[in-house]
Amino acid sequence: MRKLLPFIGNPHGSGRSALTCRYRCGDACFHEVPNTSDNEYAGDVIARAYSRRSMLRSAAVVTVATAAGSAVALSGPGQTANAAPAAEASGAGKGGEAARGLRFKPVAPNTDDKVTIPEGHEQNVVIRWGDPIIKGAPGFNADKQTAAAQAGQFGYNNDFLSLLPLGGDYERQQLLVANHEYTDENLMFKAYDPANPTREQVEIAWAAHGLSVVVVQEDHRSGKLTAVSRHQLNRRLTATSEFRMTGPAAGSALLKTSVDPTGTKVLGTLNNCAGGTTPWGTTLHGEENFNQYFGNAGQVTDPAQAARLKRYGMTAGATERKWERFDKRFDVAQEPNESHRFGWVVELDPYDPNSVPRKRTALGRFKHEAAQPRLTEDGRPVVYMGDDERFDYFYKFVSSKQMKKGNSRAAKEHNLTLLDEGTLYVAKLTGDTPAAELDGTGKLPSDGEFDGSGVWIKLATGNVSHVEGMTAEEVYVFTRQAADKVGATKMDRPEDVEPSPRTGRVYVALTNNTDRGKAGKEGATEANPRNLNKHGQILELAENFDDPAGDGFAWRLFLVAGDPADPATYFAGFPKDKVSPISCPDNVAFDPHGNLWISTDGNQLGSHDGLFGVATSGERRGELKQFLTVPRGAETCGPLIQDKRVLVSVQHPGEIDGASVEKPQSVWPDGPGKIVRPAVVSVWRKDGKNIGV
Repeated sequence: MRKLLPFIGNPHGSGRSALTCRYRCGDACFHEVPNTSDNEYAGDVIARAYSRRSMLRSAAVVTVATAAGSAVALSGPGQTANAAPAAEASGAGKGGEAARGLRFKPVAPNTDDKVTIPEGHEQNVVIRWGDPIIKGAPGFNADKQTAAAQAGQFGYNNDFLSLLPLGGDYERQQLLVANHEYTDENLMFKAYDPANPTREQVEIAWAAHGLSVVVVQEDHRSGKLTAVSRHQLNRRLTATSEFRMTGPAAGSALLKTSVDPTGTKVLGTLNNCAGGTTPWGTTLHGEENFNQYFGNAGQVTDPAQAARLKRYGMTAGATERKWERFDKRFDVAQEPNESHRFGWVVELDPYDPNSVPRKRTALGRFKHEAAQPRLTEDGRPVVYMGDDERFDYFYKFVSSKQMKKGNSRAAKEHNLTLLDEGTLYVAKLTGDTPAAELDGTGKLPSDGEFDGSGVWIKLATGNVSHVEGMTAEEVYVFTRQAADKVGATKMDRPEDVEPSPRTGRVYVALTNNTDRGKAGKEGATEANPRNLNKHGQILELAENFDDPAGDGFAWRLFLVAGDPADPATYFAGFPKDKVSPISCPDNVAFDPHGNLWISTDGNQLGSHDGLFGVATSGERRGELKQFLTVPRGAETCGPLIQDKRVLVSVQHPGEIDGASVEKPQSVWPDGPGKIVRPAVVSVWRKDGKNIGV
């Protein structure tokens, strides 16, 4: 039996510190679950509406054809909707060399206050909070920080990362785009008084949110990256920058405020978590826990409005940061529609420093963890999205327009409209296991897998609502309520959702849900098989991309996370004594070999959070290996895996209960006596060869 490391300091029973819960998501896990709908178990509903087996054996057959030999259907003629070929479904007894891309010695679980990487690798800090990136921005000085300085410096708590190529004169340079999810004022300001923040502190926090675009220089001998300060393409977007609302809800009365009577111009983007990179060269950014920035919802007396605010988890009284004291737009009682202007997917053109980013209303409003598109066979973008809340849903959007290739102005302008027209769907899943076998322990059912089939339910197409009793504008602005009405499947915090660029199969990170099975809460389902689920799981689904508007798909659980010695864990059939322990999957990404890489948030096994690679196909499917761990109190975010390097965002290092500037709980990245700073790290092989080969 593996001896687990002791738990690290949280009396709430979570791998996250209470400090992280306060500042990152407004203590979401300690509030009542916003989803109080009484949706029936999906299997019962679908069974009445369809002849499940006959319908989904045909509708969910996967014929994804982007990687011959590696794409494997979840169903096919003569198979049940979940069957997998034996060579893929089990790696039992497999020895020898690891899957290509995962040939490194795994890092052991640990609690070291550093970024721990495999033997034979090196690392560097690419850029830190406060490093100047805009022309005229001063160097970082924590004792003399100003809002004006921060607006030209790299923001706080970096999350999603994207690297985009630069051609022409920019040899060996790339464009790094980063999200800045939230601020932790306790770790930013000396003698910070949470009950009485100053205007300057609040304005610094506004400037530390948002997005950064910065050119990075590659070292020609390694995978090292260095930020190029004050480059002409560098850019900062903050909580006070201009953004545009676009799509079918833009201009709606639900989005109009006293400052913006058009309902199309928004100041800022907030709580940007993960994101995506589009095939047409833009980046997508998910506004996640936006609700925590808006206070005084308890003063709203209109019952309908109050119910809408409650469904989105709005704060009844004062917010943690007290921004509503300094700008009335954060006071729901004074500006009831301002919060409706957050919770969207933002699209940015990072190549154009003068472009105005756009909030895409056609993709719906909820706590967007991420938004990663892929193209259908006929060139239409499909975007997959998770709503990071206990018992909430995952979605997809299918554009009605085809992407145009090339770099002409006409092609670019056309592609910037792709996410404004199409159909928004929500997922409903059913399992094929008798209810008696779902006992909430995570024990595998008699057929050997948690699996089944599902349907995508239409919510809205352009200005047409598919939800009874709601207009299209209401569906987009109050997407959670629309999904409630159609009986979508409640999931265990669906966070990042990524399609494989090789196979088209979609992977959904379900981080955890310790409320599942509690009194009055939904119990175990086949897609969410453990009550009091503290470790999470990863769901794999497949649909027919020849018909992206079709409503059928097949699914199965790819990983059921936790200690491999625990019988309630599952690693796609791979021998559990040959994998690394993993808990609380959060962000996911793919490497050039088709392996899935998973970053964790809130590890419940006593180790620090980390980054893991896992094979998704072939005889070593399910082989999972830990690549790195992050420092004390930190979370692993924004993984990006290239041929010669791995990048991660080290978010909220030192964010441990009781920590402050005066009493730091980590000395990363600059050592003792220096303020703790979130940063981006690059890792590469010492011998200059590709990662994991």
